[in-house]
Amino acid sequence: MVIYLVMAAQFESFVHPFVILLSVPPAVVGAVLALKLSGGTLNIYSEIGLVMLIGLVSKNAILIVEFANQLRARGAALERAVLEAATLRLRPILMTTAATLLGALPLALATGAGAAGRRQIGLVIVGGLVVSTSLTLFLVPAVYRLLARRSHHPEPAAYEPSSPPVCEPESSVAELR
Repeated sequence: MVIYLVMAAQFESFVHPFVILLSVPPAVVGAVLALKLSGGTLNIYSEIGLVMLIGLVSKNAILIVEFANQLRARGAALERAVLEAATLRLRPILMTTAATLLGALPLALATGAGAAGRRQIGLVIVGGLVVSTSLTLFLVPAVYRLLARRSHHPEPAAYEPSSPPVCEPESSVAELR
């Protein structure tokens, strides 16, 4: 609840934090599924992995929501802002996810002394990121599109009247469809 309220203050909206926090349940499901399939347990090590995992998947959702908000503040239509935000933020999200997965893979495959704790952390991160990234790349833009219609956005001129729009012409967006 505290995280939701802090994000609501940051985004000045009660809708956008909800969209961001929707990325957490798929991550937790993926983490618990990975633990279940490997015979792991929910212990202090896996909980440390969960904290890291929740931070990572929330960051991925924040990238999409924040960029869509910026595009809408500059005057882009809702559909166009969501499409561009999801498209332009796909690469950074996939790069961060791949780097984290490659970093956590040795933990998940650990053997030897102290491997029990490291394996729990690694399994939670790998399982949660795989499930969450594959689902939230579609879930966050779709839910944002549905719920952002109800959220209030200031007039584009209130932010940067002299800055040119970041969005491409309407024809290029139509070509993407």
